[in-house]
Amino acid sequence: MGEIELTAVLPVYNDRTALERAIPVSLEILETCADRFELVIAEDGSTDGSAELVRDWSARDSRVRLFHSDERLGRGRALNRAFRASGAAIVCYYDVDLATDMQHLKPLISAIRDGAAIATGSRLMPGSEIVRSGGREFASRGYNMLVRGVLGSRLYDHQCGFKAFERARLLPLLEQIRAPHWFWDTEVLVREQHAGYPVVELPVRWTEGPGTTVRSKDVFEMGSAVFRLWWQLHVAKD
Repeated sequence: MGEIELTAVLPVYNDRTALERAIPVSLEILETCADRFELVIAEDGSTDGSAELVRDWSARDSRVRLFHSDERLGRGRALNRAFRASGAAIVCYYDVDLATDMQHLKPLISAIRDGAAIATGSRLMPGSEIVRSGGREFASRGYNMLVRGVLGSRLYDHQCGFKAFERARLLPLLEQIRAPHWFWDTEVLVREQHAGYPVVELPVRWTEGPGTTVRSKDVFEMGSAVFRLWWQLHVAKD
């Protein structure tokens, strides 16, 4: 029995139905990615029985762990908490709806082993295959153009929920990240680039799920967060 090399995190809020598929699929794929791994469910104040489902799984399989919060932390804070608690050299996360084809997870992890500080899936790179509504496609491309233009990012897609990290280089950046929820994905990518860390972006197959918890209010707040992060990086320098 060696040390756990890989921690995979699923951020969850009232996602019991999605978890019923995501947990067994995750375990099957993770077995191809690392000999020693754990699957952490970062369950963020759910009221639909998500926590109870994960407890049942963890009683049967010690590789499944529950990180429960009684009060809503927000997606970003739930990820921060799980990554800090991990003892693995590599940490990753992906969305519980498995919108990104899980066959991409192994090359994502391999990119970290090969020296990248972060590897991220991209729905907007040449070679990506995506299925989603035209309205969300337009909004996504507009948002990512804003991030590149204002924050100087070199990446195509900042919000794909499919990322892996070298934990040792991620931890210091977590102290700087302010985003509690959806903007976390963008902020971590921008701060990694700002720190000069090598970032690898990989094209993925991605299919829009039947629903989303991103609201119009979130979109407005994320746009505002782009300019707030620019201020932090270039003026406040915190």
